[in-house]
Amino acid sequence: MPQDNALFPPTYIIAEMAYSHDGSADLAIDICEKAARAGADAISVHITHMPDYMVRHYGSGPGRVSEGKDTKPIYDYLVEISLPFDDWARVAGKARGLGLELVIMPNEGASLEFAMTLSPNAFVLSAACFEEYGFIAKVGSACLPVYLRVGGATLGEIETVIRLLENSGSGPVTLLYGHQNYPTGIEDTNLNYLPLLAGTFGKPVGLAEHVDADDEFAIVAPVMAVAMGVRCIEKHITHDRLLRGEDFESALNEEEFRLMVERIRKAEKALGATHLGRLADASVAYRTNVRKRIVAARAIEAGETVTPDAIACKRSDEGLAPSMMDSVVGRLATRAISADEGLTLDMLGTAG
Repeated sequence: MPQDNALFPPTYIIAEMAYSHDGSADLAIDICEKAARAGADAISVHITHMPDYMVRHYGSGPGRVSEGKDTKPIYDYLVEISLPFDDWARVAGKARGLGLELVIMPNEGASLEFAMTLSPNAFVLSAACFEEYGFIAKVGSACLPVYLRVGGATLGEIETVIRLLENSGSGPVTLLYGHQNYPTGIEDTNLNYLPLLAGTFGKPVGLAEHVDADDEFAIVAPVMAVAMGVRCIEKHITHDRLLRGEDFESALNEEEFRLMVERIRKAEKALGATHLGRLADASVAYRTNVRKRIVAARAIEAGETVTPDAIACKRSDEGLAPSMMDSVVGRLATRAISADEGLTLDMLGTAG
């Protein structure tokens, strides 16, 4: 993790369950257990009251649900795989018992009202709600941290929503960039956009990563994002990708998620601290091992004046730094010095 620096805490890693539970509270709990074992900091869930969220005739098609799930109206399909509010209360309790923070994406007013009864640690504001200003203000008025999904939004729209949230009293806002395109193409991941977001809005930035989970880049991309300064990684997790449940395309299995977390934590250690200060122990050891010292180029007699030809700079375990050469030349040796013996101030007297 980053060295002691309060400005840069460890990357916050969110395991996004979304609809991977396929409508089963038991599977949702299983996913929470897997996320906890894999090292996630939080579990992200979507809570939806379908009659208030979607019209019944909302069209199906590619990019709206997972492959193979678009054979019936999306409304009917999502009703089948949405958990009742009572089940969410059980899942939330289990997640907390596992040490996971609870991050909730409420998709409309009824879900927001219920989500508040679960005492979440933060809210996610979905891309679907980006221009729903009244709802945005209600989310902000909960005074909780907000992860604002900014995929598909213009900079002007992002600025408007940030202002709405903050004017409503929200907690810290993190801009969460990414697209869910079942899956997102590598060329559409657009990691170079992350520093632009951070610099434009002065807000922490996170990556909502949706690369094909069968591609090893699904683990590489989050590590690259950490090196680019993101403070949050959100990645889908599932109980078993081979079963091809909802959101399977970009969802990691437990062991894959654990590997991602492990590599992110190693990346943090490799990045180190951003501040200047004393050299780290590793740097001190390195310079001690590799830097040259002033040594006798030949035997020097006691009482002899040290001349430039009598000394040399060589890698040695003893001797003054080469930068002190001018302090050595012209002084008298107080004792005999052997060839290749390191010169120190206690073996040199005043100038001859």
